[in-house]
Amino acid sequence: MMGAVLSDVVGVLICPVCSAGLEPRGGSLGCVNGHRFDIARQGYVNLLTGAPHTGTADTPEMVRAREAFLSAGHFAPLAEAVADAVPYGPGLVVDAGAGTGYYLAEVLDRRPEAAGLALDVSKHALRRAARAHERAGAVVWDVWRPLPIRDGAATAVINVFAPRNGPEFRRVLGPGGVLVVVTPTPGHLRELVGRLGLLSVDERKEARTAAALSGFAPRRRRLTEFPVRLARADVAAVVLMGPSAWHVDPGRLGEDVAALPEPLEVTASFHVSEYVPESGGVPQTGGVPESGRVPDSG
Repeated sequence: MMGAVLSDVVGVLICPVCSAGLEPRGGSLGCVNGHRFDIARQGYVNLLTGAPHTGTADTPEMVRAREAFLSAGHFAPLAEAVADAVPYGPGLVVDAGAGTGYYLAEVLDRRPEAAGLALDVSKHALRRAARAHERAGAVVWDVWRPLPIRDGAATAVINVFAPRNGPEFRRVLGPGGVLVVVTPTPGHLRELVGRLGLLSVDERKEARTAAALSGFAPRRRRLTEFPVRLARADVAAVVLMGPSAWHVDPGRLGEDVAALPEPLEVTASFHVSEYVPESGGVPQTGGVPESGRVPDSG
C-alpha cells in the first residue's frame, strides 16, 4: 500500500515517460499508459528513467554527516529564515534538491495546511526525507530534468544549496507562487576554508544565479549570518556533508581537524533570496537548466 506521505502529493505527480497523471496501484505508482514505479519500503518512489543523472548524488557517508550536523541544530536559524520566506496558507511546497528534508520539514511545521514534496537524486538522502515530515512525500529525481510535476501545481519552490532549473521552477509554480533560493556567501565557513582546504564560494555566484533564473523577478534578498560553535566532530561533519567531501582526503582531514581548538566558532553566512515569476506565458515542460555546476556548500 502507498504510504500516507505520498498520498498527500500523488495528485500533482506526472509520469516521467508520457506525462500522464500518476495514481496509486498497489505498492507502486502508475499511469493509464502502463508505466509503473515501485514505492520503496522506506516510503519514497524513484521516478528516474533512461540515462544516468547528470550530477553527483550524496553518498551514504555524506547523508550521515548531514543528518548528524543538521539534527544538532547548527543551521536552525537558516531553516527559520527559509520558512519565513514561504507564504503562509495551504498548497504544495516543492523542495528541489531536498537532501534529508530538513528545511522542508521546518516549512511544513509552520504551515499546517500545506503539503510538501522532496525531490533529490540521492536515494540515500530520500530515505530520510520520506520520514522528515508527516505531510511530505519523497521522490528520487534529477532536478536538471523536467520535473515530474503538473504545471502550476506548487505555491512555493525552495532550493537550498542545490541545482537551479529556472524554467522548470517557473513552470510548476502557480499564480502568486514564490521561489526561495539559498546560496552561501563568500564569508561562509571562512574560518575553515584555508585551514582545511575547502572549496571557496565563487565570487560570481550571484550573477550565475540570476542567469539561471531568467523568467523570474527578484522580490527580496536577505543576509542570514550567525556564529556557530562547533566541536571537532561537528567540523568534520560540516565538511563531509557538502561538496568539499569530494575533494578532501579523509585521513588528512582527520589530522587537520584534530589540530583545531575545541570548540571553534565559525561563521555561517547565506543569502536567502525570494523570486516571483515575471509576467508572461508559462514555460513548457523541458526547460534547459543552469549547467556545469555542483551543489553549494551547506
